[in-house]
Amino acid sequence: MNKSKYYLGAIAALALFFVGCQQGANNSGKGALASSAAEKVYVAPGEQDEFYAFLSGGYSGNLTVYGLPSGRMFKEIPVFSQFPTSGYGYSEETKPMLNTSHGFIPWDDAHHPDISQTNGELDGRWIFINGNNTPRIARISLKTFETEEIIEIPNSAGNHSSSFITENTEYVVAGTRFSVPVPQRDMPINEYKSNFKGALSFISVEPEHGHMDIKFQLLMPGFNYDLSHPGRGKSHGWFFFTTYNTEEANSLMEVNSSQNDKDFIAAVNWKKIEEYVNNGGGTKMPANYAHNVYDEGTHTGTSTMKKEVLTVDPLEVPGAVFFLPTPKSPHGCDVDPSGQYIIGNGKLSADLTVHSFDKMIAAIDGKKYDGEAYGIPILKFEDVLAGTVKSGGLGPLHTEFDGKGNAYTTFFISSEVVKWKLGTWEVIDRKPTYYSVGHLMIPGGNSRKPFGKYVVAMNKITKDRYLPTGPEMEHSAQIYDISGDKMELIYDFPTHGEPHYAAGCPAELLAPKSQKIYRLDENKHPYAVTNPADARVERKGNEVHIYMSTIRSHFTPDNIEGIKVGDKVFFHITNHEQDFDVPHGFSMIGQNTSELLIMPGQTKTSIWEPKQVGVWPFYCTDFCSALHQEMQGYVRVSPASSNIKLSWSLGDD
Repeated sequence: MNKSKYYLGAIAALALFFVGCQQGANNSGKGALASSAAEKVYVAPGEQDEFYAFLSGGYSGNLTVYGLPSGRMFKEIPVFSQFPTSGYGYSEETKPMLNTSHGFIPWDDAHHPDISQTNGELDGRWIFINGNNTPRIARISLKTFETEEIIEIPNSAGNHSSSFITENTEYVVAGTRFSVPVPQRDMPINEYKSNFKGALSFISVEPEHGHMDIKFQLLMPGFNYDLSHPGRGKSHGWFFFTTYNTEEANSLMEVNSSQNDKDFIAAVNWKKIEEYVNNGGGTKMPANYAHNVYDEGTHTGTSTMKKEVLTVDPLEVPGAVFFLPTPKSPHGCDVDPSGQYIIGNGKLSADLTVHSFDKMIAAIDGKKYDGEAYGIPILKFEDVLAGTVKSGGLGPLHTEFDGKGNAYTTFFISSEVVKWKLGTWEVIDRKPTYYSVGHLMIPGGNSRKPFGKYVVAMNKITKDRYLPTGPEMEHSAQIYDISGDKMELIYDFPTHGEPHYAAGCPAELLAPKSQKIYRLDENKHPYAVTNPADARVERKGNEVHIYMSTIRSHFTPDNIEGIKVGDKVFFHITNHEQDFDVPHGFSMIGQNTSELLIMPGQTKTSIWEPKQVGVWPFYCTDFCSALHQEMQGYVRVSPASSNIKLSWSLGDD
């Protein structure tokens, strides 16, 4: 115990030492970036970036879109968090997207985006991302850049080893970081060991529309399943998960879950389990989880509560799961483009452990076991080891690949990216980051075909990189040119939230098919007004429905009377523009919600419950024309006892 405390204290001291040294180096090297570096990231006015980069927002709950190499932020895509900029999670159409078994949850912690693939190569249809806090997986359309589906994950907590996909997008996989009682029940926390389970969820993806469904959950021993990646090429059909806390500690984790010299990478043969399930295997377990789907035709989300999930005991499928010993408290679990090498980034180790898929299969065939854990065979370390990267760094976390036989690993404590050669394990280059780097991303680096031109390092500490903005700074990211033998730092840019992982792809994969408008004649929203002549106001008891259209530069209707205190007023607003990048906004004074931002051809609904008598204005919040300021209207609110009839107009005196 005392040794562990000393060890962890030493790590903390080293971290401060490295950050302090690099701050000094940074301050003494101002202006060190050559003009050639500036030229590499410069995108001239009117020109466009070569790559899209999708950075997770961490505690923002959303996904941000940047251009590479410019580092310009293009968009924040709302996913798990309410977003007043667009009204996501506030409009009646999008509120259902944030429904869960715990009720309406307006926030999450978004970590790991992954782009859909075909034959192991990026296909640009969808991007998936995990909600870590209230376990969920979201699917976002890369045609509309909008969240289309969110599925909650039962029997899970800290949905961290997610959301990574198989190489034909057969499955998006979600692993629990925190093991929990399965099923959940009231029990003493100190009875964790042997009683808690770690659920690894395999969520099928329907190939045409992308709809998700939990195919099965593998109920594993109660370790912490930290990160994962799929096999590809020769290892397609397998999935690999790092574990820590194989001690199964439940308190003072920084010490008690770091005792073992080696933890495991769990190798899961999902093809074998899939066959078992397809033949009727598995046990259906009662569950309660939300499945939320957004329909582009009706512009409306719906939420359905599902009541059971299929679970699989790994011992019921012999030969499907094996443990690969991996030092020490491994974090990232990364698979190279060939599918041959599985890298365990042991965050409490100075070296990188590289396992061989071929050796793993040979060890399995030869039954070269070193015991078992809860009935799951442990393969002998030396029989699955391909090699060790003697890096000289501290705190390895994540590895990406450039498709040229090289790997790049982040080292958190020594604040650097290290480039090394697959097969020889030789360190080729290393460059500092500013500061305490976490994830890194090469466009396509998690596929068979990486685009090895840039690597983006996402750092956890910013310090002096930008002008100070009070006690908290936006996180820093750095772009390195990796087209040559040596890495070159070419640009810094601030990010939003706390990026963890990111995904990137060539712009040419997405830009040509990006949706410009929603066709008005295809709008199937039940409250849509596709012709201004159909605009109207209807009362149903104390509910009032305003069917409204909007176009530059007026609302129809724009004068409404007969509303009473205590009414529940629904504004159903259809944007009649059919021109790209001409949304209209809507905001009503005293409304206890956000504004709406309505895309061309789209319908959205906002509720207002007036509490005061008066004449109250509404207006367009998005500057749309030279007469934007004139784009407004009034609602007259009368006492609850009033007999004033509903009336509405546009352009009448």
